[in-house]
Amino acid sequence: MRSIFLRTMVFCLLAMAANGQLTPPSLLNVGDAAPPLRVREWLKGAPIREFQRDRVYVVEFWATWCGPCRLAMPHLSLVARKFGRTVTVIGVDIMERGISVNGLHGFVDSMGIVMDYPVAAEDSNFMTTGWFNAAGVAGIPAAFVVNQEGRLAWIGPPDSLEGILPKVLNDSLDLEKASAARISNMRWEALDGSAGNELREYRAELEKRDPGGMDSLLLKRVDEIVAKEPGLKYALNIAAVTFNTLLKTDPQKAYEYGKVLLVTPTYRIPPFYVIFNNIRSCSERQKLPPEIYELGAEAYQARIDYSPETVNLPNTYHIMADWYWRAHDTSKAIAAEEKAIMVLKTEKHPSVNSLAAFESCLQLYKKAERTY
Repeated sequence: MRSIFLRTMVFCLLAMAANGQLTPPSLLNVGDAAPPLRVREWLKGAPIREFQRDRVYVVEFWATWCGPCRLAMPHLSLVARKFGRTVTVIGVDIMERGISVNGLHGFVDSMGIVMDYPVAAEDSNFMTTGWFNAAGVAGIPAAFVVNQEGRLAWIGPPDSLEGILPKVLNDSLDLEKASAARISNMRWEALDGSAGNELREYRAELEKRDPGGMDSLLLKRVDEIVAKEPGLKYALNIAAVTFNTLLKTDPQKAYEYGKVLLVTPTYRIPPFYVIFNNIRSCSERQKLPPEIYELGAEAYQARIDYSPETVNLPNTYHIMADWYWRAHDTSKAIAAEEKAIMVLKTEKHPSVNSLAAFESCLQLYKKAERTY
């Protein structure tokens, strides 16, 4: 009964969020029995026929054309090695675009230890339809965690697995609460997606009609949307428009908004990308105040804290050092550049040019500190 209620609730929420447009219901959610595995061929590793009781599985969906999927592979390999005694990671190739089985074999073979877990190609569209589409997942890469009882314990991006798997393994994850949270997140994601589409169309209209007053009119439209749904104020699509527009028109307000945005939970990934990507883009066209760069460095640190294995640490610390320098915080600039150098030196084949550039910046920061 509860399962039927939840599925009906998901359908209603998503349909309302789409403002009358037809939205397919989510037929699969956390707490439901995991659908069966059905693959055409195993491309790597020993074949897995079914989910064994008392073992946890990660079923991750990917495709050869998907850039983020490739970026997730080293992290999935790390997860497979870290939890290998109790967790099996499975990569399932879906939604391919004209690649042959031989081509898939070649791709997987070329990945080597970067893809260090069993990999399979789906049989027809069975996995896409029965797992991916049924759960209402928006895009790949996407991971499903199957618990020791054969039930779905979690659905989300692969870079969150390290925080989720310990809770699944020690049975501390409340599936009922997780199911309700996912329904809520899907609602907010649908509302935010609808708002994002509205703002993109409105921006295109303004570019033709009134480009001079576009920024103020965009912010006015954001205010109107948030007045109807206050919970959208820091949602990803709304935040991207708000923060970007404020950076161009009122950096102090952008800073105040960004400080709250950085610590406000959202329906999917934390909003650090909204902050540092927009700062990086705007800094190429205008001079930004020091506190904005400090906020950007904090956003990069939040990204590192979230999933360090999926970050280019040397380059990220190097950018942080530059931004702390622009924020007039020399001691933090030095600390970040030293981390960049330290991590770079631990790599198998560190870039000589990068190392020289990092060390040159470090000397500049240290020299400036001595003159203060």
